[in-house]
Amino acid sequence: MIEGLPPHRPTHILRMLTDEASARAMTDLLGEMFDPTETAVAAFEAEDGVTWRLEAYFADAPDEGFIRDLIRPVVGDAADTAEFRTIEQQDWVRASLEGLKPVRAGRFLIHGAHDRDAVRANDLPIEIEAALAFGTGHHGTTLGCLRALVDELKRRRPAHVLDVGTGTGILAFAAAKALRSPVIAGDLDGEAVTTARENARLNGLGPYLRLYEGPGVRPALAARPRRFDIVFANILARPLKRLAPSLTAVVAPNGVLILSGLIERDVAGVLSTYRHRGFHLARKGVIEGWATLVLRRGGAAPRP
Repeated sequence: MIEGLPPHRPTHILRMLTDEASARAMTDLLGEMFDPTETAVAAFEAEDGVTWRLEAYFADAPDEGFIRDLIRPVVGDAADTAEFRTIEQQDWVRASLEGLKPVRAGRFLIHGAHDRDAVRANDLPIEIEAALAFGTGHHGTTLGCLRALVDELKRRRPAHVLDVGTGTGILAFAAAKALRSPVIAGDLDGEAVTTARENARLNGLGPYLRLYEGPGVRPALAARPRRFDIVFANILARPLKRLAPSLTAVVAPNGVLILSGLIERDVAGVLSTYRHRGFHLARKGVIEGWATLVLRRGGAAPRP
């Protein structure tokens, strides 16, 4: 489980071992107390099946004393054993991935290089070296979008796919793997675009990925009215609301919008915004508190 979107250039990390209940409580606590765009908090089960590892990544040097006092009511004197240290920018997600198990959504399997032996004969594997961009497949938002894609592929074969805010490129890769056709993907952050391009090459998907750097769907590759059968936007609630006019404009008449990056309390506001653009909720999924919405054109959901 992860709270917050990992900062692109973290400088410090907090690590400690604890039990599951304490790890989850601290994840929620630190996630509430710090800006989710500047801090990421993750809790993972260790190999023994009992111990949990808590990690918090910070874009700037944290106030160690304040954080120890903050978590003391949860873990008691163990707060004094929490380890703070600086980290190398290029290795922070890679180190985290080494402690994670492969993630499966239908035939899609997201894994690191250390888990290549987990790939089965019928899988559509995606190997990720995340570098500095968000999106390892273990976050509930990315996994929710992958599951939505699996459901959509059961219904039809989309011809045109767009991934807005692609991060490491997982969603675009999954679509390209399944469809074996070009997918357009972009991100505002040049570091993410570079990472996605490298990951595409690693997965043999370079010819299928058309990448752009820029905001939303403003670049020419994405600014194509009623073009895309699937549009992914795995970002945050505020930019999803702001981008509603442009995102809805590029969805094909029978296309879908797959939105994520939302906690439960954001859902009603986002749905209201898109309802005013002529879209209704077709399906909703929630993974560890993170919601994924599948929207279609029409003023209301169709009757069964």
